[in-house]
Amino acid sequence: MFRRLIGAAALGAAAIGTSAFATDITGAGATFPYPIYAKWADVYRKETGVGLNYQSIGSGGGIKQILAKTVDFGASDAPLKPEELDKNGLLQFPAIMGGVVPVYNIKGVEAGKIRLTGPLLAEIYLGKVAKWSDPAIAKLNPGIKLPDQAISVVHRSDGSGTTFLFTNYLSKVSPGWKEGVGEGTAVKWATGVGGKGNEGVANYVSRIDGAIGYVEYAYAKQNKLAYALMQNREGQFVAPDDETFKAAAAGADWSKAPGMYLILTDQAGKQSWPITGASFILMHKQQEKPENGKEVLKFFDWSFRNGGKMAADLDYVPMPDAVVKMIQSEWKSQLKDPSGKSLY
Repeated sequence: MFRRLIGAAALGAAAIGTSAFATDITGAGATFPYPIYAKWADVYRKETGVGLNYQSIGSGGGIKQILAKTVDFGASDAPLKPEELDKNGLLQFPAIMGGVVPVYNIKGVEAGKIRLTGPLLAEIYLGKVAKWSDPAIAKLNPGIKLPDQAISVVHRSDGSGTTFLFTNYLSKVSPGWKEGVGEGTAVKWATGVGGKGNEGVANYVSRIDGAIGYVEYAYAKQNKLAYALMQNREGQFVAPDDETFKAAAAGADWSKAPGMYLILTDQAGKQSWPITGASFILMHKQQEKPENGKEVLKFFDWSFRNGGKMAADLDYVPMPDAVVKMIQSEWKSQLKDPSGKSLY
């Protein structure tokens, strides 16, 4: 099932568990959370008969579609700032957390064998470290047989929240990156080839000998891609998994985040994975189709209550209960039907 769903996402859209007898809901956006949304939707349809049609088109596309009111909700890994939310009459809330991981394809080098730091990763993506045998890589990886081979950089070609998290992190740890490229859902890359979606980057890395890319962890696992260990803020080299993602998320104080705008990259903690982030849902505060809006809330309410184990199985981090209560409070106070009645 999981393999089939990932394949569907690669086509740009997926009808997840549609039903002819209930009000199906529509969403579009981030590819980062697609595997868990697909899993939740499959189980939810079997329990309720309500389906989800989710287009896995990237965060930029999701923002555009919710602004155009062509979907019931948008999804973005790059949170909108409070002033952007207010300008467009939107509410946002985090639905799931996970990690972005550097992945590579070097013959003879297994997963978790290459060590990287944030500044070195920035130098690779700036094109300044261009060979796997570069002394800067060799110094971090004694005992690893590194080929005298060009590094083929792979990045996203579409507007992407995964790119936002990746470039936000690099901007925090590398002044050269911050000044030269900066952060965003789309940036002007110094080098490399672009793939559409997490799926496209994963496909390129798996096919190109000597490649390096960045994807959400579920895509690395699904495509059996080798991942790098990353040095975190405390100087520790850590592997990507649900424990290191949880460690990074542990210090997040959502109560002090206006509009739930919070970025989890480069968090403190010896076990923290440095490129961790939340994926957000965007909805219009004034719901022109209140029945659809109610169905969206029912789906995510169910997911928060029942989807934790499914999320953990795919190495995502569920939202803590205290944060879920905050989200539900936001739903109740801000999401209204045309008459001003709360949807939740």
